[in-house]
Formats: sequence, C-alpha cells, structure tokens
Amino acid sequence: MSEFKINPTPPILLADLGATNARFAMVTGPNQEQIGLLRSSDYPSLAAAAQAFLRSLGDGPRPTRAAFAVAAPVIGDLVTFTNLPWRFSIRDLRDALGLNHLDVINDLAATALGLPSLTPKDHRPIGDGIAEPGAPIAVLGPGSGLGVSGLLPGPTGGTVISGEGGHATLAASTDREAAVLAYLSQRLGPVSAEQVLSGPGLVTLYQAVGALNDQPPQPLTAAEITTAALTQSCPICLETLTLFCSFLGSFAGNLALTFGARGGVYIAGGIVPRFAEFLAHSPFRHRFTDKGQHASAYLAPIPTVLITHPQPTFLGLRACLGVPPR
Repeated sequence: MSEFKINPTPPILLADLGATNARFAMVTGPNQEQIGLLRSSDYPSLAAAAQAFLRSLGDGPRPTRAAFAVAAPVIGDLVTFTNLPWRFSIRDLRDALGLNHLDVINDLAATALGLPSLTPKDHRPIGDGIAEPGAPIAVLGPGSGLGVSGLLPGPTGGTVISGEGGHATLAASTDREAAVLAYLSQRLGPVSAEQVLSGPGLVTLYQAVGALNDQPPQPLTAAEITTAALTQSCPICLETLTLFCSFLGSFAGNLALTFGARGGVYIAGGIVPRFAEFLAHSPFRHRFTDKGQHASAYLAPIPTVLITHPQPTFLGLRACLGVPPR
C-alpha cells in the first residue's frame, strides 16, 4: 500500500450522512482512523451531529479539512436533505466546525468516485458480463432512499455524473407489477423508483402485495420482511422480495441504457447486501437484460455487480481529498 501523498496532520474528517445513520471517520494516518456511528434523527442538525462525534474523540488535534457525502442533491451552497429534516449552508458548516476546507458531494457520487479503489474482495458479480475498460459505469444504492450516479473513468479517477434518478417513475414489465403499481398510484400518485426500491419502499411493496392477495399485511419492518422471505416463512414476504429484485433489475437495466454503462452497473446501499444470495437467484439478472431484441443484445455483456465493501462512500471521500484508500 502506498504512503500518503499528503501529510494527514492535522486529521481529516469524513462523513457519510444518510437519513438513518450518520457515519463519521477521523483519519489520522495511512492506516489509522476513528469511526463513529450516530443516528441522524437524534440530532437537530448536521453541525450538531458532527460536533457530537468530535467531542466523543476527546482532546487532541482537530481536523482542518473534511469531505462529507450527503443523501441529497448538492446544488450551490445550501443543501437540503431529501429524507431528513436537515438543511445547511456549506460555508456556514465549514466555519462552525473550524475547517479551512470542506467538500460536500452527493452520497452516490462519492460511492462512484470510490469504485476505482475497490478490490476483488469488495464486490461480487450478479450474473455474467465483462466490463469494457474505460466505459461509463452506473451506480444505484437502495437504502433509506434510492441514490443514482455514474462514473466516466479517467486517468485521475474519473468524472462523476450526479443526478436524482431515484425519483424517476417506475415502470411495470408484467401484469402483476402493473397491478402493484396501479394499487400504489391510487394512494401515492405517480410511483417513483425510490418509493419501491428502498427500505421504506420494501414495506410499501409488502403492503401492496398483501392487499392484492386479500391478506391484511402485518406491521413488519423492512428487515422483518426480508428475514421472513429468506426463511420462506411468509409467502407474501417472499413475493415482495422477489418483486423488489425484479423491479431492481429492470431499473438497473434502464440505467445501463441511459448511461451507456458498458463498464458495469454497481449496486450499493445498505439493503441489498443483506440478501445477496437471494438476489443472485432471483429474476434480477433476467430482468436487467429483458428489454427487447436490440436492447437485450446491448445489455447482455454488461456486468452487474454488488458492492460488499462496508464503507464504499468513504473510499470516494478519500479520493476527494487526495488520500489513498486504507
């Protein structure tokens, strides 16, 4: 492993900030970092959460540079979280934390930046396909919401394309999916991908399947639905997770077509790694390529890859600041 190209003293602060969890890391050396996990909802603001983490470290040098990944679009100085009541000015946050430099980027954009740092043990293929070197890569991340990003690789790491693709409307490919979306649209209006392909979306999907089967759904969490599906103890949960994987495959195929992602489509986020084996045997890959004659031939060689690295966003944040991966 190469040494730092820069002196990491004073320490560098990294943060991966989602609607559920706020993960912080203080980098103090080539293989030295202190990590903290906070519940986002326990703090009234990002500044309060960051200051709580810094206080937890006790006395010692404080960071002067930081990079934060946020579950929100980053346009200008003012950032508003999509699924969390946090809003902040980048400039004011930098000053409040006593930083000389603060980078703030979308969380899936950070994940995309970290892709070149992944090693073979950090991901697993889902189906066949071989990446075309130098070709665009698409990334999607089901979590509390659904993030989407892209990476055009280059000699210095690459250029990230950041968007809000998770809010694009979701399409049906089967009669059953059409019935599910019709049921949801009566209650939600136009159904976005995020409203199905996320933790809360898995619960919404479960409720729809239960209603269509004339079986009142139980008050289950996303984790409980997943467990019941994996143990095959609940037919409604099993169908729900299968539909989730099917919708995910169709959505991933659409991203590959949109980005021209011949370099692959990567799946990040905190949900899908929990059922990696189920995904591999689900309709996901078939639905990824099932787009009609021309599109299917285009998609067939494209690999679909599940990221298993525990903190891929931190890899991208390190890249932002010119810090090599651990």
